[in-house]
Amino acid sequence: MSERLQPGDVAPAFTLQDADGNEVSLSDYKGRKVIVYFYPAALTPGCTKQACDFTDNLDLLAGAGYDVVGISPDKPEKLARFREAESLKVTLLADPDKSVLEAYGAFGEKKLYGKTVVGVIRSTVVVDEEGKVERALYNVKATGHVAKIIKDLGI
Repeated sequence: MSERLQPGDVAPAFTLQDADGNEVSLSDYKGRKVIVYFYPAALTPGCTKQACDFTDNLDLLAGAGYDVVGISPDKPEKLARFREAESLKVTLLADPDKSVLEAYGAFGEKKLYGKTVVGVIRSTVVVDEEGKVERALYNVKATGHVAKIIKDLGI
């Protein structure tokens, strides 16, 4: 079970493929704030709702200086289908070996329908301009989560 990040921690560096197979690194966002959210699977109801919420609020978040990146264990091809099917505008990254999910504490034991399972823990980490964790939220709900982040960040 990976450690959960705390405010002030250095956000673990990563380089992953996006839906088009291009490499995207956390360092690409240096000088900007970035909301990194982790979700279990593309093309599922909760994850679709969450991705659409981020897409719908992308202009608002960008205007406040935040970029948004979604990371799941899906392969780039599935992310491309997800993006096309839902007209998503957020950057979706593939982490099939789950190394970034684990580094961010977003993979491990969780409760699912009353059972303990191992999988992706729906999480959101806000990284500041210097690459430090501003806030780390774990076991978040897919619905209403984006509105809560916007409220919490005072946007």
